[in-house]
Amino acid sequence: MRTRDVMRTPVVTVPPATTLAETAQQMRERTVGCVVVMSGGTVQGIVTDRDLAVRGLAAEVSAAVPVSEVMTAPVLTVRADDDVDVAYQVMHRAGVRRLPVVDESRLIGLVALDDLLMDVSRRLGEVLEPLAWCALGELPGPPHSTEAAHPPRRAPGL
Repeated sequence: MRTRDVMRTPVVTVPPATTLAETAQQMRERTVGCVVVMSGGTVQGIVTDRDLAVRGLAAEVSAAVPVSEVMTAPVLTVRADDDVDVAYQVMHRAGVRRLPVVDESRLIGLVALDDLLMDVSRRLGEVLEPLAWCALGELPGPPHSTEAAHPPRRAPGL
C-alpha cells in the first residue's frame, strides 16, 4: 500500500509569519492537531498542538510571535508513492507522529500515526476474517438470532 492511500487531505497550511494565536485558532476551527508551514509553495516546517503548548505557552512565548519561531524545521516528508512501511520507519526513527506527503516538491497530504494504525487494523481484519470463518464454521458477521429460528412458545389462549 502506498502513502497516498492512507494520507489525509486537504492539509491545513499557514505562512511562516502567522502568529501563534492565529495558528492555534486555525487548528481549533479546522479540528486538526498540526499545520504545515508553507512559503513560496514549499514546505518550511510543521507545527503541532504540542509545539504550541511546549515551545510556545510553556516557554512563555508571546501569542503574537510568528509560528516560524516554534515550528519544527527542517521537516521530514514522505513521497506519495512511498510504501507505507517508509512512513512507519521515518516516524519510528525520528520520533514523530505526523509527516507531510509530497509529490515531487508539492504538498499533497499528511499522514499521521493514527492513519497508519487504521491501516494496521484493516490489514489485521483481512487476515483474521478467514480465520474466524474457519473457527466459527460460518461467515463472520452479526450474530444470528436463535429466537428468529425458534420463536418462543406461548401458552394456549394467550
